[in-house]
Amino acid sequence: MTNIILCGCNGKMGHAVQNLVHQREECSIVAGVDITPQEASPFPVYASLEAVQEQAQVVVDFSHPSALSSILEYCRSHPGTAAVLCTTGYSAEQTQEIQKAAKELPLFYSRNMSLGVNLLIELAKKAESVLGDGFDVEIVEMHHNQKIDAPSGTALMIADAINQVRENSMQYVYDRHSQRKKREKKEIGLHSVRGGSIVGEHQVIFAGQSEVLTLSHSAQSKELFAVGAVNAALFMSCKGPGLYDMSHLI
Repeated sequence: MTNIILCGCNGKMGHAVQNLVHQREECSIVAGVDITPQEASPFPVYASLEAVQEQAQVVVDFSHPSALSSILEYCRSHPGTAAVLCTTGYSAEQTQEIQKAAKELPLFYSRNMSLGVNLLIELAKKAESVLGDGFDVEIVEMHHNQKIDAPSGTALMIADAINQVRENSMQYVYDRHSQRKKREKKEIGLHSVRGGSIVGEHQVIFAGQSEVLTLSHSAQSKELFAVGAVNAALFMSCKGPGLYDMSHLI
């Protein structure tokens, strides 16, 4: 049995994880952390991770980027406890903090917990390696009107993967309203749309001369991210220090 502490337990993704874990026999949520109180909960809920009394093998985080330091510190003070970091919106400095901490802690970090999205990334890398600089790359992401960060972490994941194929020679351009010039060859365009209740859609456009290739993924429910998070938690149980991601589950 894998015992889980769920950070952000009272949010939308927290509830999705709860519903999924309730259907699983190999894991259990022993405690939750959330700054928003909730009257009824099947497990103890604390205002901070430091206050948690229960023991767990894994901390699953769907809260806020500001919680990162406290999660890493909790794992340090509880040897053997892994963290599955599902929150989006980490800064470049925080991403470096995760990479550094993974030298001593078992950490699972992915900007998107969907198996389909991570397959999309692999397909985008293959397309870039075949098409090369003869095709311009533009990424369009669409999300609900409550999402704060832009572009999405997933869009940046896709851009980073393509950029790696091009030996990190590409420049990211966010929208184009502030520029009046021709597109440069070594650009990856990133564009954000916010509206309604869109769970998450991503398009990777490879535009060449007289032909366009588009790769896309559409999330129909937040449940798919919960599935990825729970599978990652089970995978991380008893894992040693290191930085793990969805590629380890594909």
